[in-house]
Amino acid sequence: MVLILTAIFSQTTLNLVRPVTTYKLLTLDAGPVTIGLTTAAYALLPLATALWLGRASSRIMQIRYLMLAGILLFVAGSAAIASAPNVVIVAAGSAVLGMGHLMFTIGGQSSIARFLPDDQLDKGFGWFTAAYSVGQFIGPLIAGFILGSDSSIGAAERAGDITLSLWIGAIISALAIPFLLPNMQPKRPGKTQRVSGEPGKAAKQATIGSILKVRGMASHMFASLVLLAIIDILTAFLPLVAEHHGVAPAAVGVLLAVRGAASVLSRLILPWISTRFDRPNLVLGSLYGSGAAITAVPFLMDQLVLASLALFVGGFLLGLGQPLTMTMVSTAVPGQDRGAALAVRLMGNRLGQVLLPLGASTAAVGLGPAGAIWFCCALLCVSGVEKTLRR
Repeated sequence: MVLILTAIFSQTTLNLVRPVTTYKLLTLDAGPVTIGLTTAAYALLPLATALWLGRASSRIMQIRYLMLAGILLFVAGSAAIASAPNVVIVAAGSAVLGMGHLMFTIGGQSSIARFLPDDQLDKGFGWFTAAYSVGQFIGPLIAGFILGSDSSIGAAERAGDITLSLWIGAIISALAIPFLLPNMQPKRPGKTQRVSGEPGKAAKQATIGSILKVRGMASHMFASLVLLAIIDILTAFLPLVAEHHGVAPAAVGVLLAVRGAASVLSRLILPWISTRFDRPNLVLGSLYGSGAAITAVPFLMDQLVLASLALFVGGFLLGLGQPLTMTMVSTAVPGQDRGAALAVRLMGNRLGQVLLPLGASTAAVGLGPAGAIWFCCALLCVSGVEKTLRR
């Protein structure tokens, strides 16, 4: 319960701060390329440290300290963006925010992989990622409520509300701190931990190369990468698409919240779905279906009900893919390597979060802000084709 609650706080902050960061950049006269570069900065520090942190998580006895450090970085990154006088400080704050997300996520994923049996991993990762989706639902709603529904007001006129939103994001993540302190931890039976994955035990360290050589691993990680990247691109570029169509920030918040709510639903019922369909078919449905549904969103911005429906379908299918790829990655390696394998998966995700926003911003230059979204939707379908051919 502590893991779920703190995940909701952290992701509410993340999904409040990141779309508002786009509006913050607009007040600083940033264009699509600058927004793409700032979005990529979010993943730079995690890209360099993911594997090391993954290995460390397999040795740390008290994983909550890793998660607590992540929460503190959430607070610091949000505060830095709120007070940033220029684009460089915004990018630095985004990088700190990304590092906090990595540390919290590795801590949470490692806890699940360490303490749950294999037949409970889909359920464990499903609930954990459902908590993330709850934050993806609440955060944009809070941001939209504060920024308002008047589409005639530009980002510059909203500067005070933008700053207030970012500070509220910092406060929300700070609410998780008491729950990660020692006196708030639940009592755990003495021998719930896997023998094969006990932290502190000497074992041959897995390398990036050895993990990627595992059959199907690179394919799973590419799918995971694009499933995550489309969420980032939607968060960063949907406000730009909305500005182009004269859609108010409050409506953008609702659209992003619909996507998050749909992912909550799919992740809550994932244990039921996974008993009726096999994982490979579910992942294929997630890739193809979400790519097709989200492609339609920029065309429907003048019909918000239809745009919401498309995002609900896309969000529901996106919600299935992430926890399933976590299970596929963690069960493909021995128990003692699961922390490292999940970290390599996260490192791949962060590599995508560096490279894909750059590609997306290039597409946005030629096709407008919607081009960034279509670029990532095309990659979802490419991943689906790769998995189909592999089978």
